[in-house]
Amino acid sequence: MAGPSADATLEAAARRPITRRLPLHGWLPLPGALVLTALLLLAPAAAMGAAAPDGRPWTAASSDPRTLGWMQGSPPPPDRVIGFGDPQAFSFPRLRWSVCHTDQLMPTRAVSRGLGPVRPLPRQERADLDAVRFQPWGTSQPMTWGQAFDANFTDGLLVLHRGAVVYERYAGCLGPTGRHAAMSLTKSLVGLLGEVLVAEGVLNANAQVCATIPELAGSAFGEATVRQVLDMTTALDYSEDYADLNAGVWKHAAAGNALPKPSDYSGPRTYFEFLQTVKPKGVHGQAFGYKTVNTDVLGWLISRATGQPLTDVMAERLWSRLGAEAGAFFSVDSIGTPFAGGGFNASLRDMARVGQLMLEEGRVGTEQVIPAAVIRGIRAGGDRAAFARAGYKQLQGWSYRGMWWVSHDANGTVMARGVHGQSLWIDPAARVVIARFASHPVAGNAANDATTLPAYRAISRHLVSHSVRR
Repeated sequence: MAGPSADATLEAAARRPITRRLPLHGWLPLPGALVLTALLLLAPAAAMGAAAPDGRPWTAASSDPRTLGWMQGSPPPPDRVIGFGDPQAFSFPRLRWSVCHTDQLMPTRAVSRGLGPVRPLPRQERADLDAVRFQPWGTSQPMTWGQAFDANFTDGLLVLHRGAVVYERYAGCLGPTGRHAAMSLTKSLVGLLGEVLVAEGVLNANAQVCATIPELAGSAFGEATVRQVLDMTTALDYSEDYADLNAGVWKHAAAGNALPKPSDYSGPRTYFEFLQTVKPKGVHGQAFGYKTVNTDVLGWLISRATGQPLTDVMAERLWSRLGAEAGAFFSVDSIGTPFAGGGFNASLRDMARVGQLMLEEGRVGTEQVIPAAVIRGIRAGGDRAAFARAGYKQLQGWSYRGMWWVSHDANGTVMARGVHGQSLWIDPAARVVIARFASHPVAGNAANDATTLPAYRAISRHLVSHSVRR
């Protein structure tokens, strides 16, 4: 069983940026795809500049990719180029450009929006929200919503209230038509598909994983149930401690790297191969442990059970029925396997549409796209005692269900969360959805939760108490 503070240790460590390049069994430099794969997991994967060239700490303004001139000009100056396979593409401040241009840096696979109509998002924009004040945790100074936008290195922020856009703002590399790396928001989308297949009987939540994927019979996942994978209560000898250069996270990243391997590389070469090497440690079902490989297994379960690639299942079951404005895409490994744990890229407006679908219990207009019982099951949450054993100090009382973070607050709020500040906040009682894409210098959400969570709650309260009826 995972130790009571295993995830808390990683959460705290994720506050600290790595300030050296990370070798991987002598493989230098790290290819860009490998860097992104690790970045999309839990923690920073490449060196982060501790300060701007003038010696001051980086700010949203000083690190703006337009200000720094990344990839501007025909051609860009050599020192401003971020290209395919660049080992520093996802180090800060290059990160602030790269999160909007993943498809220029590594192989990807499309998720079609189909040919259906776009779901309109009525606009009722509010000029008062930037002035909404809140108290960040652990500080004596209040902050405004507008100040938090820059403090969290936000690339795009959209707020829906009762289905209407009340706030939409972009910065850095992102605009209304751009697509941004969703990081671990991906997990929640894949988890939603998994829960749908369980509800339909395509997957059996109580069955062992090996019943669907015999190749995993000898791994840690073989005797775990589908439900334990969905709720991340598997017991794995696998670490996402990026400070440990021998941790499983780096071997997973190497396997998922789509670029050619060095001639002396002898490890797993795909996500499928790597998952078969993960060994058990402890007893399944006793403690929550945030491990990206669980979502990779879920992606494999979905593909094996349906006979379709994950990208096609995502398109057919969700994206083509969402009323999305744009197609989306996944980063992939060398055989085209989508990175289920963090490789999704989409527009901010379409991510907000996912939040609205969750708020409306699976409906898009008059169509029931996701069974309402699935949404209610996610909102009900998972095993709170198992979650508590992970030791998340900033998320006390929360749980994890179907790869969604469940607050158990009075409003029934649920979240999707991703490194570097990605978040999708759904507050059913307030009828509020908040979608954010960001490129925070520090990967772990522990670095921004003290600002983010009270800010989101303040906006929900403000919109309810200062509501404009339509």
